[in-house]
Amino acid sequence: MSNETMKIPQATAKRLPLYYRFLRNLHSSGKQRVSSAELSDAVKVDSATIRRDFSYFGALGKKGYGYNVNYLLSFFSKTLDQDELTKVALIGVGNLGTAFLNYNFLKNNNTKIVCAFDVDPEKAGKSIGDVPVYHMDELEKAIVAEKIKVAILTVPSTVAQTITDSLVSADVKGILNFTPARLNVPSTIRVHHIDLAVELQSLIYFLKHYPSELEI
Repeated sequence: MSNETMKIPQATAKRLPLYYRFLRNLHSSGKQRVSSAELSDAVKVDSATIRRDFSYFGALGKKGYGYNVNYLLSFFSKTLDQDELTKVALIGVGNLGTAFLNYNFLKNNNTKIVCAFDVDPEKAGKSIGDVPVYHMDELEKAIVAEKIKVAILTVPSTVAQTITDSLVSADVKGILNFTPARLNVPSTIRVHHIDLAVELQSLIYFLKHYPSELEI
């Protein structure tokens, strides 16, 4: 993201890609303007929050008119650096990793997995979804050569920290961690943890203890 987005609350920053995705869909359908209420219904974020999020960037819309779709799309494209390709490395070509390689963010033109790594010699040297798979021994060298700054971690938790240390040595700045391990990294590295088991347990808990909220 640009320096401009670094000044806004992190919760707002996390919602920007969601807004951008919906705006792309609106643009593709030929819609010229959209209200905060329409945005709210589509992205499931209340309209007051959307207006507050947008207010951090100045006057993006007009009262009684709504928002110009083309202008918003262009604005958020620049804010999210959509014109610049972000190369990503995938570490761990198991079932989840393979699914990522086959998907490879097809609807997100500025993000692409360009290489993958695994310890299995049967996988190294092959390609999955047009992405070359290298042996883990080549990790640091390949990431430095490709100037990759973002990695997705889908490995067993027992080796997650060791591999993370290698990613740090290779100057990776961001890690999307799909392992249960809580990684120790320098303050200059950003890690986003996505623990599917925890998210599922949280969902089940809310279903059991807050059933009335489903009716709202």
